[in-house]
Amino acid sequence: MGVGKNGGVYSVMSPDEHLSSTHIVVVDDDKDVRDLIRACIELEGYKVSEAANGPELKEIMRHETVHLVTLDLKLNNEDGLALAREVQGQYGVPIIMITGKGEPIDRIVGLELGADDYISKPFHVREVLARIRSVLRRHAASTRMEEGKARRYIFDGWEFDCQRRELTSPRGEKVNLTVSESALLEVFLGNPNRVLARDEIIELTKGASWFGNDRLVDNQVNRLKRKMARLHAAEGLIQSVRSAGYIFTALVNK
Repeated sequence: MGVGKNGGVYSVMSPDEHLSSTHIVVVDDDKDVRDLIRACIELEGYKVSEAANGPELKEIMRHETVHLVTLDLKLNNEDGLALAREVQGQYGVPIIMITGKGEPIDRIVGLELGADDYISKPFHVREVLARIRSVLRRHAASTRMEEGKARRYIFDGWEFDCQRRELTSPRGEKVNLTVSESALLEVFLGNPNRVLARDEIIELTKGASWFGNDRLVDNQVNRLKRKMARLHAAEGLIQSVRSAGYIFTALVNK
């Protein structure tokens, strides 16, 4: 269990251990959909809360331990993607995005923001449950792996705190990174001066079972490069290698 940047409580737990203590929040403005998902999840023994909108979700997360959020991106009068970005930035809780839009760009943008999985309506409740189990297992395994990694990296005047997901420029300015951008940067920092293929980047950042593609990797790399370049000359740190992937060229100290 830990505390987010603004005091919110979060935790990571294997879904196979103490299911009644694993808290899932279902966010959807359609009560029938909330009831359907809740009934399925509760039958498996999970603790479930409901939220019809962003303010209700944030109120729950301020006061209770939350392990996973299912989030409908098409909330009334709200930007679901912006809400996902805020939740990821403050709490780092895994998110399964659910939407009826079905547009490919929504899927790509959602995953870039750090969503751990994506389900389109109409869906079968058993699929939701299976994906919840998968995401919780993967998140718990990732957390265990993180315990053996370096907590802080220094490179070319920059400093990256993995635990806080805090990147500081050579001039002392902070760069706000999403969960996915932080994971991508840590992969580069852990493998400096080595060409990483796109499929390897996907596996290292999300796990072999996560669905991704070359376009998603390219977009994520470009977003990270732009954020760093806005605060400091960072050209050349991350280079594209034609027909091969990407390479991080800086000398890295742990």
